[in-house]
Order: sequence, then structure tokens, then C-alpha cells
Amino acid sequence: MIDRDRFPVDPWRLVETSFDIDSAGVTETLFAVGNGYLGLRGNHPEGRHAQEQGTFINGFHETFPIRHAEQAYGFAEVGQTIINAPDAKVMRVYVDDEPLSLDVADMREYSRVLDMRDGVLRRHILWNTPSGKQVKIDFERMVSFEAKHLAIMSVEVTVLNADAPVTVSCQVLNRQDGEDVYGGTPSVPRKAGFDPRKAERIQERVLQPQEFWQDKLRSALSFRATDSGMTMAVIADHIVETESEYTARTLIEPDIAKNVFRVQAKAGVPVKVTKLVSYHTSRGVPARELVDRCRRTIDRAMAEGVAVQFERQRAWLDAFWERSDVRIGGRDELQQAARWCLFQLAQAAARADSLGIPAKGVTGSGYSGHYFWDTEIYVLPFLAYTTPQWARNALRMRYLMLPAARRRAFQLNEAGALFPWRTINGEEASAYYAAGTAQYHINADVSYALAKYVRATGDVDFLYREGVDVAVETARLWATLGFWRSNGGTESFHIHGVTGPDEYTTVVNDNLFTNVMARFNLRFAAHTVRDMQEVDGETYRLMVDRLGLDPSEPEAWERAADALHIPYSEALGIHPQDEVFLEKEVWDLERTPPEQRPLMLHFHPLVIYRYQVLKQADVVLALFLQGNHFTAEEKLADFEYYDPMTTGDSTLSAVVQAILAAEVGYQDLALEYFDQSLFVDLADLHHNASDGVHVASAGGVWTALVSGFGGMRDHFGDLTFDPRLPADWTELSYVLHWHGTRLGVTVTADALSIVAGEGDAVSFSVRGAGYTVQGGETVVIPLADQGPVIAGKPSLREVIGERREDGTLLSASIPTVTTTIPIITTEIPTVGEVTDAVDA
Repeated sequence: MIDRDRFPVDPWRLVETSFDIDSAGVTETLFAVGNGYLGLRGNHPEGRHAQEQGTFINGFHETFPIRHAEQAYGFAEVGQTIINAPDAKVMRVYVDDEPLSLDVADMREYSRVLDMRDGVLRRHILWNTPSGKQVKIDFERMVSFEAKHLAIMSVEVTVLNADAPVTVSCQVLNRQDGEDVYGGTPSVPRKAGFDPRKAERIQERVLQPQEFWQDKLRSALSFRATDSGMTMAVIADHIVETESEYTARTLIEPDIAKNVFRVQAKAGVPVKVTKLVSYHTSRGVPARELVDRCRRTIDRAMAEGVAVQFERQRAWLDAFWERSDVRIGGRDELQQAARWCLFQLAQAAARADSLGIPAKGVTGSGYSGHYFWDTEIYVLPFLAYTTPQWARNALRMRYLMLPAARRRAFQLNEAGALFPWRTINGEEASAYYAAGTAQYHINADVSYALAKYVRATGDVDFLYREGVDVAVETARLWATLGFWRSNGGTESFHIHGVTGPDEYTTVVNDNLFTNVMARFNLRFAAHTVRDMQEVDGETYRLMVDRLGLDPSEPEAWERAADALHIPYSEALGIHPQDEVFLEKEVWDLERTPPEQRPLMLHFHPLVIYRYQVLKQADVVLALFLQGNHFTAEEKLADFEYYDPMTTGDSTLSAVVQAILAAEVGYQDLALEYFDQSLFVDLADLHHNASDGVHVASAGGVWTALVSGFGGMRDHFGDLTFDPRLPADWTELSYVLHWHGTRLGVTVTADALSIVAGEGDAVSFSVRGAGYTVQGGETVVIPLADQGPVIAGKPSLREVIGERREDGTLLSASIPTVTTTIPIITTEIPTVGEVTDAVDA
């Protein structure tokens, strides 16, 4: 799937050996560096030949009115989109006044390396200029994990075979409307056409200049976003190191700051310019205050020294890999891709602090920088088990959004709180309610993530002080959204008019995933409240006063949970995705031409909604997240029914399919799905990697390794293992942190071993047998096999011909026009002809 001559295998580095302008958008994403707050796309420092010159700051956004073709009460009214912040990456090199331009340069050597141990992007070029000079140019770029607001970049130029004038032009540029370094449009244009995954474009000016100045080699720009009112500031300072003579010139304007260094370079004498950059943003602080913050960040870094910043970056990543690495024995090409995915999770979450984790992290503008349920279901498990503080920060973002979520629930005539489907500032920003607001399951997803974090860490302090508010308010929504029905003395609780994870089926009744997750949410809230009352009466009393909790509410939640309707088809022996899903015609995916994929870009939603076809795993995801509520036989039957109907048009799908395929026995298919998720960006499998990293898919890769092939589950807060090691892997090793104790887990063909670090003893089970490992000890459990093995993959052909409950047969088709529409020509009738027609 990858050109290995251009991108060779290296288990710790992503290496590019040749420049290709046509794939600029994808490589800008692949070589991006960031820390969860600040992200710099992998644009070349020359400032040209880019699809998107991107500098993104988490949460820094502009708002705009959403203009619906037809308005209705409760529709989202104000959109939000991430702002492309002023670009400080530009460091242009001239030799003999000739600019280095990668599209025409005679490059005898080229390499670009993202080192995942150092957290540094490096580029090396040997350039033969038109006048015959050999010039070695080495570039570095780093966004600090330790210093949240700091980025450092440098360029070192050495003319090897002659003296020559060398100029380095460092710029900070506010790129309105995506302009390049010369003020023109990007030289690698985006593909035209409709794609709902891309960011909105605002035609009016977004950033209004505030304070700007220069002082010696230091430049400052600051801005205020026109409508959101957010402010930001950026300061760049420079260090010049060379034994050759040089001069410095400056230019400052509201949208550009230049520091230009002119050097009379001697042959073989390097010229190194290091640029230290700081960004600060705020939702209310004046820009001048942010300029002062930037100044302090730069002053501190300059005082400590540049070398110290790189040493801290390496130490930070050494600690990250020690607690996060997953090792795949004997498969370096998979190891490289897996580590790249884990590194992306660090770049998306490490310094997000109490901000959310955007769907693209800070690597691109895709999905407008919005936060989705992706964080809670696909990213937070990795965070909770490797760096719990990051998980806690991500959950606090939801806690801080509760006021807006309460207002949204009230607007939709519900109690409690309803979290927005997509947002930056806490307000709903999804203009298409059917696939947006109707996905009420996000409430349960947030509570599920909260429970998972608490179970992994034992952090009841966070649960009782802030998390309980989330649990209670989300449970309250289900209590009013759902309703009771009686049938022959049996009562059941139903939830109508919702959309599940599968966005190819919208606004349905009793979506299985939603009901199963709502049941969990209701029970978790009830148990949390009761535990608080028993364990910490004073904290419980404060919570009751704060939330106005009625003592009868927990019992009502449990009663609703116990009665929640879980659809099941006796005729087909499966769980229907929703109440009427099985009544639809089956979409024949196996005969759908590749040029008509993804379906959402080639078919009207109404066409898709009429069929049994899935954008992403829906029931299958429920089978994984709530697997303790389904039997092995039910999981196999459901997987075999839904897998051939799943398009995988969503990058969230393959990881879940990989996990369930491994569990039920389709081990070769599990590997196939795992590869799809592992290389979704590195091989640009969905043709949109240029919009930014698929962070949720990267998080899913960790879950597929640890829970899919590693067999880890934590249902009811109990740690269990049932591994499924692929046949051609020699071993799989990963790290978990359970209640503060580090566990090193290794799976081989015939054994599972757990090495415990210092800490409390940890109890766990392997395939039903219980064990305990003491701190500092190792436990080895023999394995008879790696679970069931089923050859091939499920097919639609096995589904077609089965009978529904009403006796009708399932059949498959593709929505195509099979008849020719006649061309009708008309002539204007005479008055007499009209009269005759009326009389007739």
C-alpha cells in the first residue's frame, strides 16, 4: 500500500527519500508536528508548493451564522471553524540571490525524517545551484511537548565548494484565504467537488490586526477574530550562528513580519539560523496581554538554551514510549505504522489540557477542528490506560461544556444535558440534524468514557467532584427522551427518533447501539450516586444541592435501564440495527462499482436511507463496548450478518470490525481490517489524508492491538484477557496502567505473561481463570491456542434468501436507473386544439 522506495521501513522514523509535489497535501499531514495545543503542518520552510499552509491552535476558532435553506426551531444557528493561524514556518534560503525552489531545484540528495523518539522533523538537501555551487541545507522543526506554547525551527546552510552570498528570510505571515508566501493562491490546489468532511471557508477577513512590533531580532503580531472575538499573539525571535559576516534587516506590517539575514558565506563555513516561536490564544484576554505571555515564553526558552529544549523533548518522549509503546514481533513495517499512529495520539492530546481533541488533532482543517464522540470512544481508552492525566483533561472538557449542554437539552424539550454532536465552543455546530443532533448516543459515549477512566485509574475523586455531574445530567436526558409501553402486562422502555453511529441510517426507533449504551449510562449514574451516598456523605449532599437531585431518580433510572427494549429477530437470529432496519432492501455492496464509493459522495441521503447498508459498524460496535451483555453465539451471528453490509466509508469502522472479527474467529479478516486502519493515513486509503490525521482511527489502532489481538477487556471494572495473536506475529507486547500499577503484557503463541511494576497487586483473569500479580513480579499463563479460527469472510450471498419475521425473503440490489428516460418534444397547441381537449 506504500511506495517503500520513497518511504522505507524504519520502526522508529517516518522517512521520505524523494520530493513529489503531487502528494504535497498528504505529506503535509504525515510530517506534521504538534503537541495537542499547537500544530504545524509538514509544509516546507520555503513557504510554497503546499495544498494547505497550516498552523493550527486547538480551540482557536471563528464563528459564522449557519444559513439553512429552510429554517426550523432548534436548528444549529452558529457555526464554528478552526482558524489557520499566522504562519511562522517560513525560512526561505537564497544563494547568489537564487531561491531554493523544490519544484525546479537540482537536488542531488533529499530526505525528510519525522523521528518519533526525538519528536523532531528534519530535512536534508544537497542542492546544485545553476552556477554550480554545492549547497548543503539541513532543517529542523519541533513543537515542544514540555513547553506548551513553544516551537523551534532552524536552517543550516553550508556552501561546500565556494564562497557565496547566502540569505535566509524568516517570516511570520498571516495567510488570509490560504495565500502563499507571495500572497497568491496555493500552488497545489484542493480537489474541487462536494465533501462534507472538509472545513468551511469564510470569505470575509477573519483576523483583525492588533498590536505589532519588532525589537532587534524579535517580531510580534497579534490579532482578534472578527466574530468569535478570540485573540491570539505570536512572537518569533532569532539566533544566528556563523563565522561569516552577516547583516540583519527587518520589516513589520500588520500581516507580516520579516527578519532577513544576509551572509557573506565562506566555503565550508555553516550558517545556522534558529527561530523560536511562541503562540498564545484566549477567549477573552486582550491581545496585548497575549503578546506579553509570548514574550515570557521566548525569554525563558532563550535563557535556558535551545539545546535544553531538544533534550527535554527527547526525555519527554522516552517517558511516553515507556508507558505507551506497543511492540509487534517480527513485523517492522507494521511496527513503524503503529508507532506513527501512537505518536499522532500524543501530538493530538498531550497539551490539549482541558480543551477537546479535534477529529484531526492540530494537523489540518478537516471537520473544521471540531470535537466529536471520536475522543470518548476511540481515543480516551488509550489515554486512560497509558497517560491518565490526559484522559482526565479530556473529560473535564465535557464537564466544562455542561452549561451549554443543559441549554441544548432544554431547547429539545428534554431534561438534563445533551452534548453537541460537533463543536468547539460547546454549542451545537452540526447543520444537518438527522446525522448530527439526532445522534443522542454521544451522551452515553461520554459517560462510558468517564466510567472507563474511573475503572482504569480508581480516580473516584474526579468522579465525585465533577464527573458525577456528567453522569447525572446525561441519565436525566434518557429518562425523558425515552417512554414506557405496556404489552400484556409487560412494560418496556423505548427510545425513538435517534441516529446511531451508522450515518447511513438516520432518525430511527430503538437503535440497538443507542439503547444498549443508554442502558449503561442509566445504570452507571445510579450506581455512582448510590456509592457516593455510602462512601462520602458530605460530597453526596453537596452534589444533591448542586444538581437538585431527587432521591427517587436513581431508582427510576435503573428501572428504565432494566426495561430498555433491545431489538432481536427470532427469524434471522440477529439483533436488528433498529426497529425497521430489516424491512429494507439490502444494498448489494459486492456488486457496487468502486467509482461509486464512498456512497455519501455519489448518492442522495434518501437513496441510502432506504437500504440495509452501513457507513460504519453500528451493532458491531455495541457488541464490543458492551460485550458482556451478548453471548459468543450472538456476536458471531450479528457479525456475519452486518459485516458484508458495512461499506467502511467511515475510518471509524475498520478498527471495530478488526476487534470483533478477531474475537469471533475471522482472524485473517481481522488482519485485513487492521491493515486498513493502520494505513488509513500513511497510504491515504480514503483519499482525504491531506485534510489532517484521522486521530480516532489512530486511537482505534491501539484498541485493535490491545483489545483485538491482545484480548483485553474491562467489563464491570474487571481486567480480563483472551488473546488472538495473528499466526505470523512472533509476539505482541503492550503496556497498561491499572490503578497506578504498570503492567507489561506479552502474548506469544503459547503463553501470556504479565510483568507488574511497583504498586499494588493486580487481579485479572485469562479465559475464565483468575490470577493475581504482585508489584515487581511476573506471572506466566500457558495458552492452548489463540481462539477459534474461521476461514474467509462473511458474504451477502449467505444473507440473501433468508426470511424476515413476516415471511418475506431478503434480496439485494443496487439503486440504479434501469430504464431510458424518453426525450419528449412539445409544440404549442392551437386554441382549437385546447378547446377540443377540454370538450373531450
